[in-house]
Amino acid sequence: MADLSAFPITKKWPATRPDQIQLYSLPTPNGVKVSILLEETGLPYEPHLVSFETNDQMTPEFLSLNPNNKIPAIIDPDGPGGKPLPLWETGAILIYLAEKTGKFIPQDAARRYETIQWVMWQMGGVGPMFGQLGFFHKFAGKDYEDKRPRDRYVAESKRLLGVLNGRLATRQWIMGDDYTIADIATFPWVRNLIGFYGAGDLVGFGDFPHVARALEAFVARPAVAKGLTIPARG
Repeated sequence: MADLSAFPITKKWPATRPDQIQLYSLPTPNGVKVSILLEETGLPYEPHLVSFETNDQMTPEFLSLNPNNKIPAIIDPDGPGGKPLPLWETGAILIYLAEKTGKFIPQDAARRYETIQWVMWQMGGVGPMFGQLGFFHKFAGKDYEDKRPRDRYVAESKRLLGVLNGRLATRQWIMGDDYTIADIATFPWVRNLIGFYGAGDLVGFGDFPHVARALEAFVARPAVAKGLTIPARG
């Protein structure tokens, strides 16, 4: 049995199945990327809820694993060389798990790098821009009288949706017929934009039919449906 006692985070979130991947997360658009991929791959894992309501992400235990205080983070007890691997940042986790299993990332080198390119596009664009739009449309920013910040993120979100729509115009998924970590990284944010944020009309989501078609196919996948709920909120 793996010994994870060297990781202080296990004091706050004890590992009852230490031989499995330990997932510290919350079902947000970033958090569910990893739970969805874990469900898709079939890798055994133990989820732990990191509650923002109690500022779990700011506790010393969580910061010992991720000093950037963001979810999700993992510990793989069977990392490279058979040693435990702590890892944070969703893009890094998605690439690691895909390579660990040989699934959801092309084996061809050129297509592999192209897939990673789209993961980075989501990390650097879709997530931050959609997230800022959510702040100015749904949360505290909605009360600001000056709508220029909101409108800036509306325009950028539309631009990004246009890029994605163009990519999907002749493809089933971002990488064509192959469903990959690029899709797993991107579509939770699209779903959140038009669902939880309620910004579909604001960005003119009806103008992006190829994105809507792929999103529908994405949420219909059983592993996605399950992963979207993990870890369960208390």
